[in-house]
Amino acid sequence: MKREAILSIKDLNKYIKAVLESEDLLQDVWVRGEISNFTHHSSGHMYFTLKDTDSRIKTIMFAKQNQRLPFMPREGTRVIARGNISVYERDGQYQFYVTEMQPDGIGGLYMAYEQLKQKLEAEGLFAASSKKQIPRFPKAIGIITSPTGAAVRDIIITLQRRFPTIPILLYPVLVQGTQAAPAIVKAIKEMNARKEVDLLIVGRGGGSLEELWAFNEEAVARSIFASVIPIISAVGHETDFTIADFAADLRAATPTAAAELAVPHHMELRQQMAQLTNRLQRGLFQELQAKRERLERVKRSPYLLNPRKQLIQPTERLDRLTEQLRYKIQNKVTRAEQKKLKLEQRLSGFNPQEQVLYTKRRVGQAERQLLLAMQTLLKSHQYRWNTQLKQLDALSPLKVMQRGYSLVYDENKKNLIKSVTQVQLGDIVNITLKDGRMDCHIWAVEEITNGQD
Repeated sequence: MKREAILSIKDLNKYIKAVLESEDLLQDVWVRGEISNFTHHSSGHMYFTLKDTDSRIKTIMFAKQNQRLPFMPREGTRVIARGNISVYERDGQYQFYVTEMQPDGIGGLYMAYEQLKQKLEAEGLFAASSKKQIPRFPKAIGIITSPTGAAVRDIIITLQRRFPTIPILLYPVLVQGTQAAPAIVKAIKEMNARKEVDLLIVGRGGGSLEELWAFNEEAVARSIFASVIPIISAVGHETDFTIADFAADLRAATPTAAAELAVPHHMELRQQMAQLTNRLQRGLFQELQAKRERLERVKRSPYLLNPRKQLIQPTERLDRLTEQLRYKIQNKVTRAEQKKLKLEQRLSGFNPQEQVLYTKRRVGQAERQLLLAMQTLLKSHQYRWNTQLKQLDALSPLKVMQRGYSLVYDENKKNLIKSVTQVQLGDIVNITLKDGRMDCHIWAVEEITNGQD
């Protein structure tokens, strides 16, 4: 009987993996289930289990794929996932590798909506302080919507009815489907780059949550927030709220309401103009009437009836003030001259020439005193020097040696010999006299005790 090949566990798992990966159905499969044991690893990968009432499967979604998720998976979330089946060779366990995932049903879409709303609100995209002012009288209006829907027709008709002369620029885009959000983002960017309008209306007509989903995309909300041109959102009906509504500078309940918010009604402006004209005319008439009455009162004034009489008292008062001013000026000049004379007298005592001569005399006297002190000090030091020099000379060994004394050192000329006990017969000693040195041998030693031989 022929013996079959024996496989290692590694080879067996590798073979099973190859068999699974060769099955086309398992390489692109959609699975519906509920998330459990969810872990979002620090690397960015997501590890969880997909389960239903009858079974479960280990699942992985790598960071590269889950970065595009429109929602954050949670424990218990029902999802529809797309991916492939393979074997993790180390554990011998087959796993589901997810490449796409979306919430299962409307509840999942609403959860994704709420999660994105909370995220952008935390970042400040909905803050009232970041809203741009809607222009009262826009020069031109841009509309970003579907060119075939009822919304664009309602907006244009309302704008032309309310403000017939307003220029309108339509940027047609998709408002439904997977390509709608990128088209809306591109339109907002291009309208900002072209700078042809100073107000944008972005929106569409009503629909289901799935049909309005393009206006719940994060990219659309961020492009609305980043727009330099103010934006009015007009998505759906009055009860429909999208992420775009919160990010916009102004939210309109319907496309028609957006047009009404964008421009004033020309008839209302005419009425306001007429009212202001009437107010201006009444104001001018009242002001003119008041001026006339004031002019009549001025005409009856005594200042105009007899102007010379009104000048008598002021003239007299002017003369008195002139005399007082002349007296005060003369008095002030006199005091100033007296003060000047006193200052000149005081200043004469500080004549620079006298100060210089006085200083020179003091310097000369100081120089003579300094010279005398230096001479006295020098003589004193010279005397002390000669005295100390004589004392030092008297104590000098050389002085003693001149009287016949000498110094005896050992052979090395280092140690002074003061006693006969320091030498022995035959030693060489060095004798220093007043005029030289000589080396000698010791031939005899005689010790003197108590002054006797």
